[in-house]
Amino acid sequence: MKILLIYPEFPDTFWSFKHALKFVGKKAALPPLGMLTVASMLPESWERRLVDLNVRPLKTKDLAWADMAFVSAMAVQQHSAREVIDRCCQAGIKVVAGGPLFTSCHEEFPGVDHFVLNEAELTLPAFLEDLNNGLPKRLYTNELFPEITSTPAPQWEILEIRKYASMAIQFSRGCPYQCDFCNITTLFGHKIRTKTSAQIIDELEGLRKIGWKGTIFFVDDNFIVHKSYLKKQLLPQLIAWRQLHDVTNPYYTECSINLADDPELIALMVQAGFNQVFIGIETPDNLALKSCGKQHNTSRNLLDNIRQIQHAGMEVMGGFIVGFDSDTPSTFRRQIEFIQNSGIVTAMVGILQALPGTKLYERMKSEGRLLDAVSGDNADGNTNIIPNMGSDILRKGYMKMMRYLYAPKQYYRRMRTLLEEYRVPELKSTIRMTQLMAFFRSVLLLGVIGRERFQYWKMLVWIFFKNPRALPLAVTLAIYGHHFRKVCQLHLKQTEAVADTA
Repeated sequence: MKILLIYPEFPDTFWSFKHALKFVGKKAALPPLGMLTVASMLPESWERRLVDLNVRPLKTKDLAWADMAFVSAMAVQQHSAREVIDRCCQAGIKVVAGGPLFTSCHEEFPGVDHFVLNEAELTLPAFLEDLNNGLPKRLYTNELFPEITSTPAPQWEILEIRKYASMAIQFSRGCPYQCDFCNITTLFGHKIRTKTSAQIIDELEGLRKIGWKGTIFFVDDNFIVHKSYLKKQLLPQLIAWRQLHDVTNPYYTECSINLADDPELIALMVQAGFNQVFIGIETPDNLALKSCGKQHNTSRNLLDNIRQIQHAGMEVMGGFIVGFDSDTPSTFRRQIEFIQNSGIVTAMVGILQALPGTKLYERMKSEGRLLDAVSGDNADGNTNIIPNMGSDILRKGYMKMMRYLYAPKQYYRRMRTLLEEYRVPELKSTIRMTQLMAFFRSVLLLGVIGRERFQYWKMLVWIFFKNPRALPLAVTLAIYGHHFRKVCQLHLKQTEAVADTA
């Protein structure tokens, strides 16, 4: 069998970093980790070819080569996924589909021949056995959540690795929390399942051997749930491995705000190479947090917690939501003030959406408040919920927030707040050619012709005298700001167009 693994294109979103990637000469922020892992689960005798539409187009000769196409996608990739499936059908190639998009709404894709849903460790072997026997079914699903201690390492060799800004690995699946708007527990359950330390080091060793020296994303939805295992096993072994091989790759991951409660864990993560964490802050309003089931963010000083983490050497990236039932028109101002005071430069603000399979979705459905299907991009200014405050008020408040937060003056002010608090980790690092390229391009595009040139040069002068070791982070954040403004402009134009037709 010749298997064509196709990963659909991401639209221009907050997390695509498309406008930042050109500064480092890369095509995509992250590789399709799920497809690389599935590739390792296929029979050894099968040929594999990966086409990631985020780094290159799908060519006619790719389709002519293949016996079967495997397609995986998230909801935000649905438009590209439909185009891919249509092209495969026109070429007469059988299509096998899996991943979050198809798991939540496979019935909307009649062009797919076989659906291998949920977690591939359970459903893919059954499909492969039936295919070998000549009797493959259309739908393979399983409600169980497998252990991942035998999950194989991703097949890095089929990846055009130099076209990516970061690599990705996974330590755990699942989340113990009860946030009603999140579909992670629908997809992966509440029980936390982890790989062994040996598995993680084996995957990192695979990347080291092929020469990867850049950033690596631990894609866990909450990396710190098994704190004792991290502190006693994974992080000490990871630190020892890095020291043995003189590894300098920086890592980043996702976790909950209660990371701030464990200084020992923070210190170990920094020593192990972690310099960024994404945390779902959502809102500083306790009533909204309690109503959505995010109690672990309440009864704490969120600003102090964020400062603790950033002062220890990890930049906090934050997710924020507006449109909760308890939100009022004053919510937008409170969110703005909190974000500005926190120094969270990479602040992703989205309007609340009800994803299929979540408690929020079922509640909105029972209350008759569901609108059309979600786009999968929670920062595009759209929602599938009829909000309590009124759609027009929510849309206008959101647009005002985005204009304010990503205007150069406010964005660079947050950078200053972060860089005043941030302690650069004392870890070995090497200046790479891509970093030099990014710096010189930032000087031209941001410092010479960009509308933020005044803020850009003011920031560079300040960082040179006050915190020169943070210069790489400062330039990176300036480049991210360029991307965020581009995405905001695109989404705000679309939102304004919707408002004009409403």
